[in-house]
Amino acid sequence: MNQYIVTGMTCASCQAHVEKAVSKVPGVKSVSVSLLTNSMAVDGTAGPAEIIKAVEDAGYGAEPKNAAAQKQSSAAKLAAEEDALKDRETPKLVRRLILSVGFLIALMYITMGHNMWNWPVPEFLVHNHIGLAILQMLLTIVVMIINRAFFISGFKSLFHGSPNMDTLVALGSGVSFGWSLFILFRMTYLLTTGTSNMDLMPLYHNQLYFESAAMIPALITVGKTLESLSKGRTTDALKNLMKMAPKTAVVERDGQQVEISIDEVHPGDIFVVKPGESIPVDGVIIEGTTAVDESALTGESVPVDKGVDDPVSAATINRSGYIRARTTRIGEDTTFSQIIQMVSDAASTKAPIARIADRVSGIFVPAVILIAVAVMVIWLLLGQTPAFALERAISVLVISCPCALGLATPVAIMVGNGMGARNGVLFKTSEALENAGRVQIVALDKTGTITEGKPAVTDIIPADGVGKTELMSVAYALEQKSEHPLARAIVAEGEKEGLQAAEVADFAALTGSGLTGRIDGQVLHGGSGNFISTLAAVPEDLLKRADSLAKDGKTPLYFEREGKLLGIIAVADIIKADSAQAVQELRNMGIEVVMLTGDNEATAKSIGAQAGVDRVIAGVLPDGKEAVIRELQKRGKVAMVGDGINDAPALTRADTGIAIGAGTDVAIDSADIVLMNSRLTDVSAAVRLSRATLRNIHENLFWAFAYNALLIPMAAGLYPGIEMNPMWGAAAMSLSSFTVCMNALRLNLFKVHNVSRDRAMKKRALPEAYTAGPAETSATGMAAAAGTDLCCNAAEDKNDTNEMNKEDKRMTETVKIDGMMCNHCEMHVKKALEALDGVESAEASHEKKQAILKLSREVPEDEIRKAVKDAGYEFVGIE
Repeated sequence: MNQYIVTGMTCASCQAHVEKAVSKVPGVKSVSVSLLTNSMAVDGTAGPAEIIKAVEDAGYGAEPKNAAAQKQSSAAKLAAEEDALKDRETPKLVRRLILSVGFLIALMYITMGHNMWNWPVPEFLVHNHIGLAILQMLLTIVVMIINRAFFISGFKSLFHGSPNMDTLVALGSGVSFGWSLFILFRMTYLLTTGTSNMDLMPLYHNQLYFESAAMIPALITVGKTLESLSKGRTTDALKNLMKMAPKTAVVERDGQQVEISIDEVHPGDIFVVKPGESIPVDGVIIEGTTAVDESALTGESVPVDKGVDDPVSAATINRSGYIRARTTRIGEDTTFSQIIQMVSDAASTKAPIARIADRVSGIFVPAVILIAVAVMVIWLLLGQTPAFALERAISVLVISCPCALGLATPVAIMVGNGMGARNGVLFKTSEALENAGRVQIVALDKTGTITEGKPAVTDIIPADGVGKTELMSVAYALEQKSEHPLARAIVAEGEKEGLQAAEVADFAALTGSGLTGRIDGQVLHGGSGNFISTLAAVPEDLLKRADSLAKDGKTPLYFEREGKLLGIIAVADIIKADSAQAVQELRNMGIEVVMLTGDNEATAKSIGAQAGVDRVIAGVLPDGKEAVIRELQKRGKVAMVGDGINDAPALTRADTGIAIGAGTDVAIDSADIVLMNSRLTDVSAAVRLSRATLRNIHENLFWAFAYNALLIPMAAGLYPGIEMNPMWGAAAMSLSSFTVCMNALRLNLFKVHNVSRDRAMKKRALPEAYTAGPAETSATGMAAAAGTDLCCNAAEDKNDTNEMNKEDKRMTETVKIDGMMCNHCEMHVKKALEALDGVESAEASHEKKQAILKLSREVPEDEIRKAVKDAGYEFVGIE
């Protein structure tokens, strides 16, 4: 795949022209052009010279990306790529707009202020029509020079046989200027023949169109500037990801610790990481234990316990212990770099929705040019003078100038964007506002999106004879000493209740089991049900309550004192208050709601049921989320809602990415829409506002086309008794633009949170693979495509047994394991077992104290025992 930089593209039709031209080159298998990054990727055997020539022949410029960059260091590459993503176009357009408006105001002062309302001008210009006309010409020339890009692009596209909107702008402005120049010469000629200055008034007032020639490019520059401002922000995701990449690492060299550039680290090097520092490269811990904040990769807010032989990844944060690790992957091979690459690839291949005006320009622009030429020829054949025929042709060009057509979309979007910003919904691009209303499927991340994103105490169940305050006081004192993520939830609850923590002596964390300590001479224990049941009797009713809590996705923690059970405290990541309402609003709008999470199936199903989503997809890693989005896109337009860096590839791949405002910076930058108030109900508000904006755009386009359909024949002289000169054509053009703007302003009255007018969009028929039923389609369709575990909260998968029998005679084994006490323990066991050769998948359950393995071959029991033991748990046996 060869990469090129393409210059000269201004709209989606330019992107299409380049792709079409390069695809015709012999040896080119595929070509992808990104208007966003001005880049092109070409796959095939065609040489750079042939590719560049095809692009240049299409009217654009191209050059290969610097081959020397491939030899640069990782840091230098990132810096170069970040520099390439800088928005250099918007400042130029802003300068053009300011200068254009300044000279246009001076021009309009003369043509309207002085001529119509008799505003004062210097004495030597009073009643001096030649002087005023020359001044108009000079001001128009300045505006046209400022906006020369329209003329260069427009005429170049015309000469290459692919006229775009710039072509019509250039022709409308250019012909208006040329005719006005002709009239000026005619006025000067008449003046030399003795015609008085006052007798030139009809020519001056009725046939000079310098203000039209200047107004056309100036108004279009407004739309181009708005478009560029939105486009420039879309590359912030890549720039912020690149900034997060570690720059240095502390490694051991000759028995000493030295800080070196990240590019000097080699596989096998030993690096050290202190608490609070970022892990520089991918590696495996060889000494020490810690809790690692992996939210940069997984989005999960709870740090993961790590010990010897556990893997660590670049850009994650070491939260507690000091560790030494051996480097396994560096540079572009690290997990973090691969996420950057995924975001970059998704941004390059995700074609922005072309503006409606650009989509019709392929027909509208050539048609208008042909109509203008035909009008002039027909009038000449009918015996009219060249001046009359040319005036009719110019009128057609001027009156069909694409101001209204070009403003129909961006003006409505600008108002819609303002409405969204006032209501805490930030649309980062115009395409985002257009896309949101067409969404058919919304995929929601669980942690931090549907849920609060941090563990919290949900249930306090004291044993008989024990009060809630006593249970919480003991648990609060004991858990204060712990660094386990679940302990923070109990500590936070104790602080909220204003409890005083007693002094705990002889504290110890028992790996895989729980905690122990001594208060006032009495021995206390806290931990899993399996562990505590060996120390104290657990009543049957409490066991049933604990099982029920576990099925709801909560983690029950048991506490005992001197052989007596004190009770159970359940901890879970709780659902947000507005999540269920938000999901219901989306479903009422005819949108299917899917929840994606890296969590286990039991927790995912519980949260999904509380939220009321249509489908739940569990056990999904960052690349898996992106794969699921691609699979969902086969069924319709997809919006992804997330808050973590792990969501970045999926947010970018989706047709519309929506980030929670309280999420990570990279998630926010990767998304098309940001919910500044972090309310999930704002997702439906965004869809509602988008649909209203789309309706407004369609209304604007209707009036723009109706205007052309009505007035082009009038300008051509087809209505008997009516002759329209270009001056009236320019006035009609201005009126059409005014109408479009006023219609767009009606959006300011729209209520984004009003659900009374919500209605379902017409759903498209689903492919046969998705029509069997919710549980079956989830398990067989999506999971196969995305490589993830999928479940559905509506029903259990009734085909599990049948599917197991169909799996190419794969074997299953049930491994009994003690010591697992929470969902994180399950993940540790799962990772350890799936690392074994021959284990295709492992599903661990701390409630059932087992792991079910799917095997492609027989795996020795000793290997399984060692994997379980190395993970910190007790191997009981194999059933």
